Amino acid sequence: MAAVRPAQGQPASEAVRGRMRRQREEELLVWPDLVFIEFISAVVFTILLVGLSVVVDAVLLDRANPAVTPNPSKAPWYFLNLQELLLHMHPALAGVIVPTIALIALGAIPYWDADHEGQGQWLSTPRAWANMWVGSIVGAFGTLLLIFFDDGQHAKLYERLMNASGVVANIDGKPNPDFNAWPFPVLRTMRDFQKNFPWDLGFIDLSKPIPLGNLLRTDLLGLPRLDLNVNIPAVVVEQMIPVGVMVGFPVLLSVVAQRRGLAVTRRDHMILQFAGFIATYLMLTVVGTYFRGLGLALGPYTIFAEK
Repeated sequence: MAAVRPAQGQPASEAVRGRMRRQREEELLVWPDLVFIEFISAVVFTILLVGLSVVVDAVLLDRANPAVTPNPSKAPWYFLNLQELLLHMHPALAGVIVPTIALIALGAIPYWDADHEGQGQWLSTPRAWANMWVGSIVGAFGTLLLIFFDDGQHAKLYERLMNASGVVANIDGKPNPDFNAWPFPVLRTMRDFQKNFPWDLGFIDLSKPIPLGNLLRTDLLGLPRLDLNVNIPAVVVEQMIPVGVMVGFPVLLSVVAQRRGLAVTRRDHMILQFAGFIATYLMLTVVGTYFRGLGLALGPYTIFAEK
């Protein structure tokens, strides 16, 4: 129990009462300090919601038909980021593994950043604002560029540019068997070598699944026979590339920020990564909401009913 030392010529009872008064002035009570603010916020929110419902028409479509799936079929807005991830990677990876690891990583931040200096303060380090802006910009625009790349927008832009210069003969998206559109001579050389070589080299065709069901016969052991076919293109596109991007790019961002002197302490790195995570989260939600139309194709889309 802490003892209060009275001042010179001051009784001990007055010193204790003074200490109690100072502690009371530093406290905030539930009523009226908290409840009054919450009540005013609820009233303002209710007025804005009623005004918005009067000005903006509700999105009322046809009666729901369980036999017909609407196009596009979208999840609630708070799950549209995960639905956007489903378009770029394996469903188990996007729907289970990535959210679980993200929640674990967010919960591990206080254990990784155990420094008590500036604890409980927003952006307390000298480089906090710079890390926040860099992480937000890289996360938002990096995610947008990755979405465009995976959707093939870079190839479509390249075809349009080359068609304007008279190089590409097929602008309809069909593959060009003669590789006339490719600016790299080495690809044409490899194709000609494969076409004109008189012997079968016996290379494994990595564009097709590799059957392993006949090598590991689990049915001979009295167990159900397992489908062990390895689809290498699917593994590379749906698992290896997304995992490499999600792990490699944040690590690369931290390494570059540390080399540039932007992120020095652990808290700097956490602010950098957390800002990038929030920016990525918001960008996936915005793209899934406003830029996924019929068939979830990438393009402008409105959530309001057409009149």
